[in-house]
Amino acid sequence: MRAMSPPSAEPTPEAAAVASAAEAAAPATSSLVRYRGLLWLVAAAFFMQALDSTVVNTAVPAMADALKETPLGMRSALTSYVLTLAVLIPTTPWLCDRFGTRRVFGVAIVLFGVGSLLCGVSQTLPQLVAARVLQGVGGAALMPVGRYVLARSIDRREFVGAMSTVATFGLLGSVLGPLLGGALVEYTSWRLIFLINVPVAIAGVWMNRRDMPEYRLERANRFDILGFLLFAVASALLLAASELAGGSPVPWAGMAACSGIAVLLGIAYVWHSRRTAHPVADLSLLRVRSVWVALAGGLSTRLGISGMFLLLVLFLQVGCGWSPLAAGLMMVPQALGSIAAKWAVNRALAHFGYRRLLLGNTSLVALLLAAFALFGPNSPAWLIALFTFGYGCFAGLQYTVMNTLIYNDLDIKHASMASSMASTVQYLAMSFGIALSTLLMQVLLRGHTPEDFVVAFRWTVILLAAVTAAASRVFGQLRPDRPAETLSAAH
Repeated sequence: MRAMSPPSAEPTPEAAAVASAAEAAAPATSSLVRYRGLLWLVAAAFFMQALDSTVVNTAVPAMADALKETPLGMRSALTSYVLTLAVLIPTTPWLCDRFGTRRVFGVAIVLFGVGSLLCGVSQTLPQLVAARVLQGVGGAALMPVGRYVLARSIDRREFVGAMSTVATFGLLGSVLGPLLGGALVEYTSWRLIFLINVPVAIAGVWMNRRDMPEYRLERANRFDILGFLLFAVASALLLAASELAGGSPVPWAGMAACSGIAVLLGIAYVWHSRRTAHPVADLSLLRVRSVWVALAGGLSTRLGISGMFLLLVLFLQVGCGWSPLAAGLMMVPQALGSIAAKWAVNRALAHFGYRRLLLGNTSLVALLLAAFALFGPNSPAWLIALFTFGYGCFAGLQYTVMNTLIYNDLDIKHASMASSMASTVQYLAMSFGIALSTLLMQVLLRGHTPEDFVVAFRWTVILLAAVTAAASRVFGQLRPDRPAETLSAAH
């Protein structure tokens, strides 16, 4: 992609010389200062998505009661949104090439806001799922386009600092989400947890017109429709197989059919992508070690920990009898821990490098995840809060480092595709992580009492910790590094 600027008169040689001299004499301005408005815009988009994701988790029991569903049966309302993100994110590079980053980002904000409005007025679970899909259609462009524009606009040495700043606002949404969700459910209505996105979306549209730079191609490449359909159908069938696994009795034939067809479509996409000039996901980037390690490690890590927010809220409300507000308050320390960890990312990378940091931190996250099995209804609230804060610190560090690793050895011309692939894998892993965690809970749940729910929670987090620990073997494939010279000394 390249930036498109409005037509203007051709400057005279004298004027050009004067401008060049003035530019050379002027002190260099930090890219973080030049694109301050852009940082606020992308941060607002991240905030809106994080708020929506975490606020829903706290309200799941109340939503299930209102829609006459079981709490674990509400997973389709969560996974449908995340899967829509994963399926549509690969289209964002072509959309940006064809229509420009400003237009794509603006339409995405509008669709997200309209989807939120429809979620707030839904009367049945199918209506809610359909509205969540519309939310996902809009949300699919927010994070990848935001990351791509930052990668194009922010100086490479300041990129990690910029991403940490933006991610911090996303984590602020994570802080407010559980607390706000619990308060709204307890004192008003769960419907307001979606409606609060509407004014944020309106502000985002205004900021987009003012601050979003325009990057696009004069002539976009042909869109890979066949590749997109292969990927989309394969992803949907895999999620359908996980939904079928929660049936009683389990429809094994249907599960096997969905899984088998999904695998065949995946193989067909690999064959297709090698014979297409502009595939929807360029698998040739996997030849770069940091790219495939970032994607594979991120997939296995998120598969283990993505469902933890939902599991912990359900554990506290259903298993321990806590109120929605109290359960929401207990999520705040985890988000605060993630924010606290953001400020240590640059220093930790400079000291340890990507390989050592991810190897050690992934193992710590897995251990902390397994340790949640020690809690029960009689555990003191202050101890759970302290523990969730520590878990949030290491999980937040893990997310930020994984999100920046993919760009470490990559040429800037591949930034758009890398951003799309990273976001796709992230949301696929989140979708399947939520499905896996709720499915494990459902399988391990032997009764309907709170005690049964606590036992199922304990075994589930132990199994998820084992999945997370497996990611450390992936990060072990990185070469030893000490990237202190490539990182900004300050945010």
